[in-house]
Formats: sequence, structure tokens, C-alpha cells
Amino acid sequence: MPAAPYATVALPTHEALDDVEREARAEAFAKDMALRRTVRDFAPTPVSRSVIEHCLRAAGSAPSGANQQPWRFVAVADADIKRRIREAAETEERNFYAHRAPEQWLEALAPLGTDADKPFLEVAPWLIAIFYERFAVDDDGVKHKRYYPHESVGIATGLLIAALHRAGLATLTHTPSPMGFLNEVLGRPRNEMPFLLLVTGHPAKGCRVPDIRRLPLGEIATFLE
Repeated sequence: MPAAPYATVALPTHEALDDVEREARAEAFAKDMALRRTVRDFAPTPVSRSVIEHCLRAAGSAPSGANQQPWRFVAVADADIKRRIREAAETEERNFYAHRAPEQWLEALAPLGTDADKPFLEVAPWLIAIFYERFAVDDDGVKHKRYYPHESVGIATGLLIAALHRAGLATLTHTPSPMGFLNEVLGRPRNEMPFLLLVTGHPAKGCRVPDIRRLPLGEIATFLE
């Protein structure tokens, strides 16, 4: 039997802007986000839980397939749990660099100076483990399909990164492969799959990042008018 349609509500009020103000806001946001950089050197400076909560609320506003909202976030500040995550992640990373990574991949990573050591997993004040639901399980143990979980969680993750940046925090997207250890360390059910480990906090004093350039608009966008 098909589900009953959702009741409807009025669209929340959008601020009335003229084209000049609209363009100014879009340009200001683009310039701010252009300053966002991936950071691997973090300061241990604490970040309040309330800041992380607000950023996760922003992430949870993302659109999702059939409004199923298949994202699950586990925000970790506990030092012992962060240590366990680092130990497990570095085990996988050592295997990756020594055995699993194709030579082309290692060549692509070389300019960034990355290796199997991940001290930021303990230094940064927060690790946010992001999971997607492969399927839902109701109270009777019946499985229910999730639609577009990867795409939905990817959008939510992008909003989360933007929200953390707007809050003045740095981030690092970390994807040790495989990431199944996160289910074990964090006690997550088997229907949840690790999507990404997001490291966040303040950059270390004197932090430096690779001198990279973003592709210009003409190379990433096409306009058909």
C-alpha cells in the first residue's frame, strides 16, 4: 500500500533581494569559499560542541532521495576513541602505501606530501565520522531500500564542510581504505557504511598548505543560453 502523501506547508519566507544584492551575496560567498583549504596541521585548541551541533544541523538540511535522510554523523572528541581511530586508520594507510596503491595514485599524491602517519586524528579537537545507510531496518526487522544514499550524503557532507568553514574552522577529508574499522570503534550497526572521516578544528600556528590552484570557471562550467 503506497504511503500517504506528505501534508504541505507554506514555503519558508525568502528574503526579497534585488539583482544587485543577490549577485553581491553570491560573489561574497564564492570568495569566502575560495579561501577554504584542506589542512593537515591542526592545533589542539578546543572547539565547543555547540558549534559542531549547529554545523551538523546545516548538513542535515541537505536534500535526499525520497527525503530518507540516510546520513548519520558521529562527532568524536574523546581522546581514547580518537587514539583508537588513529591506530586503525594508520594500519590501513600503511597497507595502502606499501601494497595496495597503484603507482599512478602514489605519483598523484606525492606533491601533497602525504604518508601513512596521521597525527591530526589525535591532535584535532573533533573527528566527524560520516556514515550512509545502505538500507533501513524497521522495528520488525524488515529491511527498506535507501534511494541515492551516496549522492545524498555527499551533498550533506559538502554543506557540513561549508558550515565549518563559515564558523572559522579548518577541515580535512580523510578516507582510509577500507574504513570498516569505524563501525567497530564507534559501535555502529552493519546497515551503516562509512562514507568519510572529517577532521576539524583550528589550523596550527604557522600552518602551511600546498600552493595549488583551482580550475577557472571556464574549465568547470558550460552555459547554454
